Amino acid sequence: MDFLKSAVASAMAKGPPFPYTFGDIVDIDESIWTLYNGTKKEDGSNCSIFSFDITAKRSQLPLAKNALKKLRTLRHPGVIKVLDAVETETYIYIATERVVPLRWHVRRKSLSPETIKWGIHSVARTIKFINEDASSIHGSLKVGSVYTSESGEWKLGGFDVLSSIKDDESIIYTYGGIVPDAGRYAPPELARGGWDVIKKNPHSAVDAYNLGVLLFEVFNGDYQGTDQAGQTRNIPPTMHSSYKRLCNANPKARITTGAFLDQGSRAGSFFDSPLIRLTEGIDNLDIKTAEEKEEFLTGLDELSDDFPEEFFKMKVMPELMKSAEFGGGGPKAIGVVLKISTKLSNEDFDSRVTPFVVRMFGNPDRAIRVCLLDNLHVMIDRLPQKIVNDKIFPLISTGFTDVAPVVREQTLKSVLVIITKLSDRTINGDLLKQLAKTANDEQPGIRTNTTICLGKIAKNLGTSSRSKVLIAAFTRSLRDPFVHARNAALMALAATAEYFTDEDSACRVLPVITPLLIDKEKIIREAANRAADIYLQKIRKAAASMPDSVLPPPQASDGSTPRMGTPQPTENAGWAGWAISSFTNKLSAAAGEMQATSTPSAVPPKPVTSPSSETKKPLTSSASNLHRQAVKSPPPTVSRKSSSSAVAESFWPADDGDDGGDSWGDMGDDDGFGGSETTEASKKPAAASATPFADEEPDFAGWLAAQSQKKPGAKALPKGLSKSSTAKKPLAKPAAKPVIAKKIDMKPKETEDDDGWGDGW
Repeated sequence: MDFLKSAVASAMAKGPPFPYTFGDIVDIDESIWTLYNGTKKEDGSNCSIFSFDITAKRSQLPLAKNALKKLRTLRHPGVIKVLDAVETETYIYIATERVVPLRWHVRRKSLSPETIKWGIHSVARTIKFINEDASSIHGSLKVGSVYTSESGEWKLGGFDVLSSIKDDESIIYTYGGIVPDAGRYAPPELARGGWDVIKKNPHSAVDAYNLGVLLFEVFNGDYQGTDQAGQTRNIPPTMHSSYKRLCNANPKARITTGAFLDQGSRAGSFFDSPLIRLTEGIDNLDIKTAEEKEEFLTGLDELSDDFPEEFFKMKVMPELMKSAEFGGGGPKAIGVVLKISTKLSNEDFDSRVTPFVVRMFGNPDRAIRVCLLDNLHVMIDRLPQKIVNDKIFPLISTGFTDVAPVVREQTLKSVLVIITKLSDRTINGDLLKQLAKTANDEQPGIRTNTTICLGKIAKNLGTSSRSKVLIAAFTRSLRDPFVHARNAALMALAATAEYFTDEDSACRVLPVITPLLIDKEKIIREAANRAADIYLQKIRKAAASMPDSVLPPPQASDGSTPRMGTPQPTENAGWAGWAISSFTNKLSAAAGEMQATSTPSAVPPKPVTSPSSETKKPLTSSASNLHRQAVKSPPPTVSRKSSSSAVAESFWPADDGDDGGDSWGDMGDDDGFGGSETTEASKKPAAASATPFADEEPDFAGWLAAQSQKKPGAKALPKGLSKSSTAKKPLAKPAAKPVIAKKIDMKPKETEDDDGWGDGW
């Protein structure tokens, strides 16, 4: 092989330029030609090169020159296509389309019966053209003369002795016998009487006989001689009659190739097959009417997987692409293209199908868009992520707002297919904005499918905004009047429980599920029970791992009793134990003063030495603080206005009225059970007097009257209160009332230390 390559290279160096590069030698039957795989130097496209060495095979030079002449002048779809040719004194090079010998497929027996019929039909049409239209004889039809192109089509070559019947000095009469394997394939009359017998019989008789031999050889794998001609082994029964008439030993009784084609093309005959109809229809698809196109494309669905893949890839698919884009092929043509594309290599898919898909998604036809979305799962794995994210998804997203509900629904369903090819930015930005629109669609089915879609793509959402978006969307769906939308929301909540924190589960999810426990529809009640059980189990598990208390441990100073309001281990552990303990402690602090007024006949209690102000201060002020620390809910997290918040708000408005924590805080601002102000007011007179109050009640009424009668010059009142004395007189009237309770209720409430628990309860 290296010697041949070097010989070819040296010959080319001496001759005219040949713009093709020689590759490997291709194994073929015995022939005057040597076949090489080649490439075009300009663009690297594939080709085949037939090489004839004049120096080594000078006796066969007339055959080579005749073949070159006929290949250049004879043009037919069934003939090998010539690209270029060079002829010198030492060699002849013929560059053609890339071909492979049919012998390869026959030896491997890789051809299905339908493919063989399709190939025989193509060869028969070419022979009919040579015999009738070109008035010529091929003279060397056999397996070695047939090749398959890159599209899988059978191409006819071997034009070494192809001759015109109008020329009495044709090469076939003189050199027909020196063609390799001529004796094995020659008809019986030529074996007996020589090649001049052709002139005495119909000129189509030789090619008709060789066509029958070719049919036997491709079905059986080999042909030994004339004894096997006419045998029907392995040949389809529908072809027996016509095949035997081709191999008739009497040349005048043989049917012509044209008659053989006519018999096979009848309705229900051996050439009436979907693949052959496809071949005949694909060539003139552009000139068919709309009804004919519809019928033709419908017939493509009948094609099975055993048909030649290369033919569909190289011939059918380009024609269907052209028809879908410019010829009105519509969604059916696209469906066949995508079906064929599943058999392409990744390189062919990227170069042929991907640009076509992008162009088709830009087509405004709704039928084409729905077809592409329906078949998106077939091609999504082979589409590059960058192409999907940057080019295809922006085109798909227009379907979310299409006026046709079927387009919106198919676009929504395609999200589950395309989600793996989208970037995080696209998912958490553009996609969620589109889903927010479909979540409020007028069609209940689209709203339901949006909820299902969000539940299935929850794992792909960003962790920072996932819970907020899902809760907003599912909460809105739980209030949907459409029963299946509510059911989908409950199932989605149950399936996405792992993505919510314990706090969200308890405070935001479970409260919106519980109203559906008494829904009017049974399926909703059952789904709500299942979802509630899931979240209750999650919350209980989280609560079991929490500490018993977050309060600091109790601390006793100088052996005195614990501070008021602090729960003790010995107290009742029931649900109201802590609140009742605080209530009783506060009452005991004021018991000494209240007892003297309410029970005047009772024996006055013994004077109690009041503790110092340092001891009293923590007893009164710390109880309210500790109580607010234990009861008040955690402060709400400061939320920043971000893109995730905007997306969540588009699903459902912000939580309005959910101010549980704030309500609890307000309740602790007004404590009616002896707040800090009363304590401070009672402590001031005690500090001024050396003797604490014992049996006598402090004269609050007198103190208030004295304050109202003070001169303005003694102490300036706050701005707004220092007006005429008429404003001061009404202050003395309520101070003269003897009811103590009224005096306590009239205390100023503008101090910030007042808890207000009395009003809250």
